[in-house]
Amino acid sequence: MGPLNGVATRPRQLLQALGIRWIDVGAAALVTVLVELNVVVGGGPGAAPLNAVAYVFGAALALPIIVRRRWPLGSLIGCSVLLFLYYTLDRRNISPAPLLCLPLYDAAVAGYLAAAIAIPAFYMSVGLFVVGASTHSGLVALLAEFLPGIAVLFLAVMLGEVVRSRRALAAETADRLRLASEEREAEAGRRVAEERLRIARELHDTVAHSMATITVQAGSALHVLGLSEKAGRPDGNLRSALLAIRETSKGALTEMRATLGQLRNETPDESAELREAGLERLPALCEAVTAAGAPVTLTTEGQPRPVSPAVGHTAYRILQESLTNVLRHAGAQARAAVCLTYEPGALGIRVADDGNGPGTAAGDQLSGHGLTGMAERAAAVGGSFSAAAGSDGGFVVVARLPAAGPGQPAAGQTTGAGDATAESATGQDAAPGAAPASAADVAR
Repeated sequence: MGPLNGVATRPRQLLQALGIRWIDVGAAALVTVLVELNVVVGGGPGAAPLNAVAYVFGAALALPIIVRRRWPLGSLIGCSVLLFLYYTLDRRNISPAPLLCLPLYDAAVAGYLAAAIAIPAFYMSVGLFVVGASTHSGLVALLAEFLPGIAVLFLAVMLGEVVRSRRALAAETADRLRLASEEREAEAGRRVAEERLRIARELHDTVAHSMATITVQAGSALHVLGLSEKAGRPDGNLRSALLAIRETSKGALTEMRATLGQLRNETPDESAELREAGLERLPALCEAVTAAGAPVTLTTEGQPRPVSPAVGHTAYRILQESLTNVLRHAGAQARAAVCLTYEPGALGIRVADDGNGPGTAAGDQLSGHGLTGMAERAAAVGGSFSAAAGSDGGFVVVARLPAAGPGQPAAGQTTGAGDATAESATGQDAAPGAAPASAADVAR
């Protein structure tokens, strides 16, 4: 079967190489039949005898039609040359119309209108002269004999030109529609860019001044506190709270400016945002929330390992929003417990608080956009998210994110509420270089 299959595929490969389709072979066969019928009836004065040579030569006239798809002009020229040789070597009174109508149509469709007009005009002119000279027929008789063939050839050329024109019109229409679609997209992009710029201006005018004022006021309060401490009235808790306010407002202002810079650009750099907010900032976040009045305990289960920047950024934003909700809704003296679980191929996040304020009700927390935003962030990286009231009160947020691929280092230390409180009591700065986040940083 192997050799037979190889032999069978060779003709097919040859046809594909020459661009020959089976429909072209069928068209050539049909034209051959019409030419042979014309050969049979093509007698008259001076006609060569009807023999095998006439049949074979007549069948050969249609051979160039099989390459009409790839070489339409070549097919027309080939048929015309063979027809001229047929008239010269084996004189039979046959009309050129059955042979040339299909090549003329193909040439006109391909755009070779001049050749499609010149070749049949040449044959008809020479035919009128030769037949008139040999038969001494009058002009009316010659026109009556040649008129059907002229009409067929003319219709073939005109049909091909009409098809070519309609195809060109369709292509031009498609180009115009494409250009119109591109213009609409460009206009939509321009409007989006203008809206982004407007939002950036409005956000800057609304928030930037307030954040800068908070920073300045916190700095002034720290200066006054320093004078009080020199006078012998130290207050470590107040200093820690003011330091947290100052650093948090600085961090929030920096992140807001970075976000505004992305809004002002046509192609925002998302990598900058991913680099600035990852799990390595989680300890500073916990310290800031603790300093704001809600002690946070951070624990880690499993072996900490790096996660991708996108997953690290998503995890940090979910934790940031969850701890902000604790400050806003859990009530006074509420505590929060953050647990990071490094599972095979996944990072588990759990934030639970023991608050008993009105915000622990599902209706209060579920009414905002924070939980929706956290769910959308988790889904964007292929993770899952859930949030509900705890069985013993409070509120519980659970997320599970894929943790495959290289990325930022994960937070691997355990920080208890007592450690954070003790640090605040000693008056140490709350990670000034890490831009900690608080309620003002993450409320959005």
